[in-house]
Amino acid sequence: QVQLVESGGGSVTAGGSLRLSCAASGYTDRLDCMGWFRQDPGQKREGVAAILTADGSSRYADSVQGRFTISQDNAKNTVYLQMNSLKPEDTAMYYCGARPRGSCGPLWYGSAREIYWGQGTQVTVSS
Repeated sequence: QVQLVESGGGSVTAGGSLRLSCAASGYTDRLDCMGWFRQDPGQKREGVAAILTADGSSRYADSVQGRFTISQDNAKNTVYLQMNSLKPEDTAMYYCGARPRGSCGPLWYGSAREIYWGQGTQVTVSS
């Protein structure tokens, strides 16, 4: 059973930075796609950034393009999200998601048959 553990959330003022980490365990092979998602109460979970672990290719939501960077450390089975120039609208619960086999598209759109989620880490940005 894949387990994803997020860390690094917190409270910052607008313009500040945070780095989230997601450590994966319980899987004998590399997870094909890992990503970060966020959700406000009562809202649908939305994709923020995702990375195809085989080649490091990534995708971002338009709202974070140029401010957030997803990266990976395959030796540690860990994915990071560096968040710079944070805005109050970035406030949300951030979740790490992973799709063991396949491309990132179905993970991004939530249509994959097998997706694992972490417990989430709160990010709060004050103005």
